[in-house]
Amino acid sequence: MTYTDDSNGTPLPTSFRIVNGKIVTPEQIIENGTLIVENGVITYVGPAAEQSTHTISTPSADTGNSLSSATDTIPVYDANGGLVLPGFVDIHVHGGMGQDFMDSNPEVLDIITTFHAGQGTTSILATTMTAPRADIDHVLEQVQAYVQQGDMPGAQVVGVHLEGPFISPKWPGAQNPGHIVLPNVQWLEEWHAAYPGLIKQLTLAPEREGALEVISWLRVHNMTAAAGHTDATYEQIMDAVAAGLNHAVHTFNAMTPLHHRKPGTAGAVLGTPAIHAEIIADGIHVHPAAVSLLAQLKQQNNLILITDAMSAAGLGDGDYMLGDQPVKVINGIATLPEDSGTLAGSRLTMIEGFRFLVEQAGLSILQASQAASGNPARQLNLYEQFGSLEVGKQGDVLVLDEQMELQHVFIKGQQLGS
Repeated sequence: MTYTDDSNGTPLPTSFRIVNGKIVTPEQIIENGTLIVENGVITYVGPAAEQSTHTISTPSADTGNSLSSATDTIPVYDANGGLVLPGFVDIHVHGGMGQDFMDSNPEVLDIITTFHAGQGTTSILATTMTAPRADIDHVLEQVQAYVQQGDMPGAQVVGVHLEGPFISPKWPGAQNPGHIVLPNVQWLEEWHAAYPGLIKQLTLAPEREGALEVISWLRVHNMTAAAGHTDATYEQIMDAVAAGLNHAVHTFNAMTPLHHRKPGTAGAVLGTPAIHAEIIADGIHVHPAAVSLLAQLKQQNNLILITDAMSAAGLGDGDYMLGDQPVKVINGIATLPEDSGTLAGSRLTMIEGFRFLVEQAGLSILQASQAASGNPARQLNLYEQFGSLEVGKQGDVLVLDEQMELQHVFIKGQQLGS
């Protein structure tokens, strides 16, 4: 990703200061804090009073941005008392602005990632649907080429999340049941050989024949093994955890529910710290009280905010596609056209989900930030690179005003839209 000054084509600086902000770190909120990024890397996070001890070693010319005033050798952004957060990390998202990752090509990937970057997402997993093998192959091929080009204009694609095709025909949700197949280690071995390191997460139904073998294979290869679209009993989930299952997609949705005599998948997710739990925090998929309950039980860095956004994200009501499934959006709610009770992804963005966690579900700013940034980065095994505002990490930074509206988005130290 390279931003340039339109006047002369030269790269814009990747060094800047943010002052007068409430800096959200993993442990605390620093009032009247300062954050410094140099050459795309965070070099200082702390109180303004102590910033004078930090020497800026990589000065850059002022951009002349009307939103900054150069009081040093690098641009300065005044947060005006707003929040300064790490960039959001969305590990479950299908598309946006009329585009779907299943149709991946460079233009589609640019449109989706640029849209979500404008909503605070700085790192993203391109998420597939249950589909024929050839269609999944196409997505992997296109995303691999996109990542290898190295110059991504929006949210950085850090891998692929395969949602299916190894799911339960009893809980397809908006997935096409005609493409569901049994778990297949050979497919994964072939994908891993062709696209090493690209697949970060796979969603499957742990009760299906061959699933435990796939789960073990995934964990050996440091991929997230996720339960979703599943008819599993509590006992089957616990067997899967023993095999390496460590994640649940869109908790409460498309899984066996909690019952006091049959805890089901939902009960296993709620009661098992080893399972990291995704949540769609839009007030449509899950009641705020259930989101709050999940958050109270997932306080060990194991709650993860996702959007599950489909192509309608960023657009209005109308007819859309989710993979090869038609979807109708009415009053902002996406469902299958012939089944208004089956939700089909969402129009949620990460900044909206972050606000929902704080304003509707009662999470603290620190908890919501961990769910939106730190915890997904940990689950990706990329926390050393991003997911928090700490010295040495890449400059993925958000500035919000006091109403928690986005003001600035920086990705690897470069301001989005500059």
